[in-house]
Amino acid sequence: MRVLVATDAWRPQINGVVRSLERMIQAAPDFGVTAQALTPEGFHQIGLPSYPDIRLALATRRALTARIEAFAPDHIHIATEGPIGWLTRAVCLAQKRPFTTSYHTRFPQYIAARWPIPERWSYGLLRRFHGPAAAVMVSTATVEEELREHGFQKLVRWGRGVDLNLFHPRPQSQVETLLGSMLDLPRPIFLSVGRVAVEKNLDAFLSLRLPGSKVVVGDGPARTDLQRAYPDAHFLGVKEGEALAAVYAASDVFVFPSLTDTFGIVLLEAAASGLPVAAFPVQGPRDVFAGSGAAVLNEDLRSAALQALRVPREACLELAQRHSWTSSAAQFYGHIKRVAQQAGYLPAEPGPVKNASFTAFASGRGGEGRVRPPRRLPA
Repeated sequence: MRVLVATDAWRPQINGVVRSLERMIQAAPDFGVTAQALTPEGFHQIGLPSYPDIRLALATRRALTARIEAFAPDHIHIATEGPIGWLTRAVCLAQKRPFTTSYHTRFPQYIAARWPIPERWSYGLLRRFHGPAAAVMVSTATVEEELREHGFQKLVRWGRGVDLNLFHPRPQSQVETLLGSMLDLPRPIFLSVGRVAVEKNLDAFLSLRLPGSKVVVGDGPARTDLQRAYPDAHFLGVKEGEALAAVYAASDVFVFPSLTDTFGIVLLEAAASGLPVAAFPVQGPRDVFAGSGAAVLNEDLRSAALQALRVPREACLELAQRHSWTSSAAQFYGHIKRVAQQAGYLPAEPGPVKNASFTAFASGRGGEGRVRPPRRLPA
């Protein structure tokens, strides 16, 4: 089976959406799938207003249709509600091709934080976008309930995971090799990881009166202003791979001040590193940590951060063990195969695909056998 994932979020962006989609594409062969990403790469692009690091594709419907037909997918999943997502949706509707979508971000709240636009207007636009989808994938029960209240239908669950081979407690000597001077900071170290933007509510963390040190990992449009406003905080910029894992392992508490994230993969990364979490009692942290004892959720974020110092790290590790990328991919491709089978699209491969190509589709290089014409649904 061949699956095309249409997304406006892709490298060089570093966020939970990109990580999740990359993981799904990497896991595709285990589920008998050849998967590729259709991204802004290769199209003319402009920066998102107020967030120029996010590039939006200026694609034409004809150019995008050509790339879809060159890959000849059995199914299309539309991951984001940006220009790539809207154009791909239009192509699917014109071809009477079923598709799935996913809801990653609480855009109504994000937009309201930046511009005076009522949330009901944003929800109306999102309902229109996701309405024709055969299934809309959401990360948690709380997100599903919230969207149902706003009139969304055909909602299915797609959870997230964490790389336990990368994120785990590390010996002091290994952390010293990777980080060096960070270990010299006054203890305890309170850490936040993610996009440095207004919707992440980092002011709520950085303004707290806490002992020790505050560390922020990530970059974004609010970084310059926040560094100026909080000169005692330590901004490390973007960290990935072993360096990021070492920062988690070197810290004492992970502080998650966001009020709008639907899940927060960084929460699982922190837990897998044995790092207790302090957060507001909002939907993302509530869903991730329900009944685990691995986090302290409190409207008083300072109190939560201080109480989290006493959370046993064993509780964090036990929680992380229950979230794997394998189970996440099983849900993702399970929904896709169900939709494809109901629509009469038969899998192209009877078993796992060997030596599949996973380059970003926007490069113009498809997987093996891409000359096969796209399948059409019966009229």
